[in-house]
Amino acid sequence: MIGVEEEFHVVDVETRYLVSRAGLLLRRLPSDQFTPELQRSVVEANSRPLERLEDLGRELTGLRREVTGVAEGLGLGIAAAGSMPLVDQDALKISPDPRYEQMLADYQLLTREQLICGTQVHAQIEDRDLAVAVAHRLAPWVPPLLALSSSSPYWLGEDTGYASYRPLVWQRWPTAGPLAKFASAAEYDRMVEDLMRSGVITDPGMLYFDIRPSDHVPTVELRVCDSCPRVSDILVIAGLFRALVARELTAIRKGPDRSVRPEPVRAATWRAARSGLEGELVDPDEGVPRPAAEVIGRMVDGLRPELEAAGDWELVTTLVREALGRGSSAARQREAFARNGDLADVVDLVLAETRSEEWGAVPPRTGTKAA
Repeated sequence: MIGVEEEFHVVDVETRYLVSRAGLLLRRLPSDQFTPELQRSVVEANSRPLERLEDLGRELTGLRREVTGVAEGLGLGIAAAGSMPLVDQDALKISPDPRYEQMLADYQLLTREQLICGTQVHAQIEDRDLAVAVAHRLAPWVPPLLALSSSSPYWLGEDTGYASYRPLVWQRWPTAGPLAKFASAAEYDRMVEDLMRSGVITDPGMLYFDIRPSDHVPTVELRVCDSCPRVSDILVIAGLFRALVARELTAIRKGPDRSVRPEPVRAATWRAARSGLEGELVDPDEGVPRPAAEVIGRMVDGLRPELEAAGDWELVTTLVREALGRGSSAARQREAFARNGDLADVVDLVLAETRSEEWGAVPPRTGTKAA
């Protein structure tokens, strides 16, 4: 089973600026699938756990249709991207929740600057010891997944020079980055208790590792990716992540145990944030720079047994070719800006791609097998 949490920016369709009006939307949306986030300018949508990627695509498209329909009736737009270029920080507010208000009191500017949105993917693992082990061992594969999602080139009205600036904002949290190695879930839980006792975090939900065992469902959770304007890009990431989890579970059972050094992972993650799909990534197997298309192609080929076992090979390879062919959202956003030198055009592009329902037209396939 696999599930996705999507975060969306709320934008005023006339000014194209972020606005703190998520509460208006949430009062008109079902609370079991749409929830508030730290910023009042963000709405989160939660899919059900599903087995088939095709069904996940339709679910995500349906959730987008629902939230965009409500938003349009209020003069608002819904934008799925890591960041939005037009922001008035003084006009934005933290959601009225005691937990978020405590975070603002504790973290100050760090909290106020979390004007970012991500895509989180959950892959089912019932055994929590295995979830902890997998979350550590998968760290080298985080950078190419981030590159596939890269959609945050602009920050507070400026071109950052990065394809994905969101991770640089996110990694300032004291619990962000690759997860260290733990011998068991019990050892991991003791670490969480130690952090809470220190007063640096107040609850397990404030563990913001790139991949983590979920604190409320039996899954391992990918958290590093930007929000994606196109549903098809989310399906690529979800399918590859599920396959990576399956491969690692097999490797753990066969042994031997292994550890991942965090320094190369942090360096490769920075490289992916800088380059996206348009430059070089660090090859997770060999630790050397290669063109992004080559790194991702090698990753997909290496996961063929797991993708075929899940019934995902045909769909994922097709969507990967399309994603590499059209390039990253970051590159498309820069192209939109270059036409007229207007950041409003960037917002309009993201709004259009978010509501495109490009996945809704894909017919169902038969004969797929769940992982």
